[in-house]
Amino acid sequence: MAPLSMDCSPTFCVPGLWNPFIIFHSRSSRRRRRLHSLGLAAMPEKRPFERLPADVSPINYSLCLKPDLLDFTFEGKLEAAAQVRQATNQIVMNCADIDIITASYAPEGDEEIHATGFNYQNEDEKVTLSFPSTLQTGTGTLKIDFVGELNDKMKGFYRSKYTTPSGEVRYAAVTQFEATDARRAFPCWDEPAIKATFDISLVVPKDRVALSNMNVIDRKPYPDDENLVEVKFARTPVMSTYLVAFVVGEYDFVETRSKDGVCVRVYTPVGKAEQGKFALEVAAKTLPFYKDYFNVPYPLPKIDLIAIADFAAGAMENWGLVTYRETALLIDPKNSCSSSRQWVALVVGHELAHQWFGNLVTMEWWTHLWLNEGFASWIEYLCVDHCFPEYDIWTQFVSADYTRAQELDALDNSHPIEVSVGHPSEVDEIFDAISYSKGASVIRMLHDYIGDKDFKKGMNMYLTKFQQKNAATEDLWESLENASGKPIAAVMNTWTKQMGFPLIYVEAEQVEDDRLLRLSQKKFCAGGSYVGEDCPQWMVPITISTSEDPNQAKLKILMDKPEMNVVLKNVKPDQWVKLNLGTVGFYRTQYSSAMLESLLPGIRDLSLPPVDRLGLQNDLFSLARAGIISTVEVLKVMEAFVNEPNYTVWSDLSCNLGILSTLLSHTDFYEEIQEFVKDVFSPIGERLGWDPKPGEGHLDALLRGLVLGKLGKAGHKATLEEARRRFKDHVEGKQILSADLRSPVYLTVLKHGDGTTLDIMLKLHKQADMQEEKNRIERVLGATLLPDLIQKVLTFALSEEVRPQDTVSVIGGVAGGSKHGRKAAWKFIKDNWEELYNRYQGGFLISRLIKLSVEGFAVDKMAGEVKAFFESHPAPSAERTIQQCCENILLNAAWLKRDAESIHQYLLQRKASPPTV
Repeated sequence: MAPLSMDCSPTFCVPGLWNPFIIFHSRSSRRRRRLHSLGLAAMPEKRPFERLPADVSPINYSLCLKPDLLDFTFEGKLEAAAQVRQATNQIVMNCADIDIITASYAPEGDEEIHATGFNYQNEDEKVTLSFPSTLQTGTGTLKIDFVGELNDKMKGFYRSKYTTPSGEVRYAAVTQFEATDARRAFPCWDEPAIKATFDISLVVPKDRVALSNMNVIDRKPYPDDENLVEVKFARTPVMSTYLVAFVVGEYDFVETRSKDGVCVRVYTPVGKAEQGKFALEVAAKTLPFYKDYFNVPYPLPKIDLIAIADFAAGAMENWGLVTYRETALLIDPKNSCSSSRQWVALVVGHELAHQWFGNLVTMEWWTHLWLNEGFASWIEYLCVDHCFPEYDIWTQFVSADYTRAQELDALDNSHPIEVSVGHPSEVDEIFDAISYSKGASVIRMLHDYIGDKDFKKGMNMYLTKFQQKNAATEDLWESLENASGKPIAAVMNTWTKQMGFPLIYVEAEQVEDDRLLRLSQKKFCAGGSYVGEDCPQWMVPITISTSEDPNQAKLKILMDKPEMNVVLKNVKPDQWVKLNLGTVGFYRTQYSSAMLESLLPGIRDLSLPPVDRLGLQNDLFSLARAGIISTVEVLKVMEAFVNEPNYTVWSDLSCNLGILSTLLSHTDFYEEIQEFVKDVFSPIGERLGWDPKPGEGHLDALLRGLVLGKLGKAGHKATLEEARRRFKDHVEGKQILSADLRSPVYLTVLKHGDGTTLDIMLKLHKQADMQEEKNRIERVLGATLLPDLIQKVLTFALSEEVRPQDTVSVIGGVAGGSKHGRKAAWKFIKDNWEELYNRYQGGFLISRLIKLSVEGFAVDKMAGEVKAFFESHPAPSAERTIQQCCENILLNAAWLKRDAESIHQYLLQRKASPPTV
């Protein structure tokens, strides 16, 4: 399953760092006491939970479903070939929101035994079928007739609203089963390790498209109704229930064959087949890439990629029928921006990787979810780098995944990559930046440590050994250990079984012609120093480079102890030394003053590679957030990026300045930090200009949009005037804005506009035929500053005009737009909590909504208010997110108290005597 987006969202996670020479026991202890007093220091106790009994298990599901697209119900018939392993008089299955009408079990060659009772355990989403006599060991057939509802919660078997080209509102019937919602479509053994084959039939209106995991093998009139047809699909391989899928609706498609002969189709809304061509091209390149990389063929005869109107996640890897949000699949050659093309490429790469890693070999239990998601989140970048080398996608990985994971993982309320999961309500909680982004980051580090050749060999051993079976994290380590001869399990257990990551402190001494480095590691904490009894330790693969060859590791070591001395041979006194070449190791680095001083010229003259410039700046910013160095020191370093040409480095700088701006919106000198932003971004803005130049590519388009948006939002006069001019021409139809300029222009005119501007934007939203354009507008509406307009935007968020899954980004945009917007969004959530919670039924969209809306607060008492609200309005699947948000609010408050005055003084000094750049 793909996350929602890789945009730099207005979230506010606060990492921290440790310095062996500056100990903050008192501050950290005070903060931890404050966390305890708010009840934020530990997760609540887990709910009791038992997995399904093993006495009966399925071999094959023969399933026929008949959805009613007008009444929003469905009828189902299940005939499951089952194995009774231990004599019993009951069968326990998963079942939720389904009414069983009849059930029976027929032992092979014996008479049918009718169930005499159905005991629903709604809390645990189980049903117990009771039989009047004992079911003896052996095989038999379990028959169940049942009915259910096509719900509007974007999970299970649900309805998705769309508008036909003629303007008529209709509904499709679609599925989303991961993690635990197949049980809402049919009674089943809904656990990833209980695999079976599936024979699926759908009874549907004859003018509708019907799709499932496999190819159609029969389509015939339905005897009871001439307007219906029964569509039968081929038998699936052995697979888990969460990967089953079916779709009934109206779609066009484009198709091709991969070079390996697999039929690839992309299904689009009617009339938009053209918009499926980019994803089709990516998918057709991606399947052979993975086949060659894993040295295992794609096991199904076809793969369909389909755009679903109402869809909670980014996409879902159902085997052979991958479902997507429209914005994660459809590209309009004229109206899609460069970032959308890149996003579609990454999501297609992510979901198709799962066809092997997750579908062919599946995690044994949700504890190992990270194996699926972390691996797919890493290899999607490998795949996109293969298909589109011009994207410089690995540098973007550091900004989009690596640093984001470190922000979350520095909190006291983070969790290990491998987290024990029981009750279904706990599963949604771990679809987060730890499972995806930290998972991907440690896989990237592991790949670098092993080397590509041995990594591929180990992956092939793993997939071959466990195909059509289930595996745990240890099984992957064993295969990679056998392939590489390195202590993979010992190294990786330190990264997956304990939360957090290390800070490496380094200082250097010149000893004749050599450089002696002293390294020490300690847990990196968002609130200052680690104060526990036994500080965790990691086995850290460390690379060291020098200015002699900034792109090559002079030395690679495995740091397996708290402290270590390393000698670099033949390093001249004037050469710099840098740890973590390529920002691949999942740790932060703190240099001694002298080492840092020698690295800074490498930022100005660009002799440090882009990804290392980014990593250095990001580490320094985090040091400041934790109070190890002054934020003013980081602002001075940021000014050294005046010659920076790289998009991703600017993107990370932009994110960090956005975080600082949000923090300083709580002060009376917010305008001064906007002046700083303008000073930093103006030179690159002038160099780029507004219009593409000959020879520019993908990254130039991304950089131009980023810089103009930053300048426009900060109120840069020339940018604001030009944005208004171009917006007027766009609205009047004189000169349509290029897709890459729309977000920055919309944001700029809204931020500095009035009610008329907002009305025009809402009109553009209504007129937009493409979901990408609607989403583009929805994400920037929160930039408006006037209180009555903010209220109008919030009301719009819950209107019929906004798709349910997109309400979250509208409200989140308001919260991230201004100080007043943050307060208004929080009040709006409290006032409309029942409707919002009911809409998302505790799925991960609720967690996202809470995170986007409250993390920007920086007053201690707000942490208590947020905690108190959710104590009286429980959101079980968001418990961990709520804890993290409250912790972040306290961290923001501490940061503000600590550094606000010195930042203000520095900004005033700059104003009095502007720096020469």
